[in-house]
Amino acid sequence: MNKLKAFWQDESGVSAIEYGLIAGLVAVVLVTVLGGLGDKLEAVFESISNALP
Repeated sequence: MNKLKAFWQDESGVSAIEYGLIAGLVAVVLVTVLGGLGDKLEAVFESISNALP
């Protein structure tokens, strides 16, 4: 019973889970921002390409 209680109160893995959640959130934000930025960059390069002879 003491081992089960000690396991239940152990919080050493909690920080790893929190870091994983933060990394996932950062990844979602980066994909969203870079996705929108990618479309704009594509338009810029296309206009440059069309302006060249």
